[in-house]
Amino acid sequence: MIATRRAALAAASLALAVPRRVLAQASAITGAATYRERMALPPGAVLEVELLDISRAEAPADRIAVARIEVQGQVPIRFSLPFDPARIDERHRYSVSARLSVRDQVVFRSDRVNPVLTRGAGREVDILLVRARPEASGDAGLVGPVWVAEDITGRGVVDRLQSTITFGADGRAYGSGGCNRFTGGYTLDGTSLRIGQMAQTNMACVEAAMDQEQRFHQALGAVRGWRIENGILHLTDDRGATVLRLARGQ
Repeated sequence: MIATRRAALAAASLALAVPRRVLAQASAITGAATYRERMALPPGAVLEVELLDISRAEAPADRIAVARIEVQGQVPIRFSLPFDPARIDERHRYSVSARLSVRDQVVFRSDRVNPVLTRGAGREVDILLVRARPEASGDAGLVGPVWVAEDITGRGVVDRLQSTITFGADGRAYGSGGCNRFTGGYTLDGTSLRIGQMAQTNMACVEAAMDQEQRFHQALGAVRGWRIENGILHLTDDRGATVLRLARGQ
């Protein structure tokens, strides 16, 4: 009798455990990645897709899952991205990003939010890749120079009042909002950019300086991407709209 009871309990435990494992295995985002350029992929291309939690505007995205697909053939490239459903919060926002590499060099990448899982989005997504910009590395890129704001969310800046930011090679950004100095982390992935919450000094300045500083930090919190056009840095939001326009400092 005892043996029979133990066997029944063991069978019940197994019956409960199997659906959980099956659910985890069955939980995957599927889709296809493509690009518009007329370009054939050489052998050895690799597509990497990531599931990101993008809920916190003031912090870098949290990577939930990643998958690497060795490309066989040409675009569109089908992919399956397994994830752990226990890590998904219905209150959060999730997006899938992708990059396509040839011989460990990124040649195409996604540059916009591709929502999945919550807030009406499902588990299927099509991703449009764009050519990786040469400005993403080297002295002509984002990292290194002092960037001075010329416009903040379309409202301009105060004359002779500089709001600046420098992106260091160590993943830290620093500068001045126009009154207080600040420093904090940032995450750069090609043309995707997220700026973390900044620690800053606590000086009081004239009202115009404090207003510009507040607008500057609010704009930094909305940044999701970047591009350089004619030497001008555009920091963009999740729709690709410019929230900060900056020039190189002298």
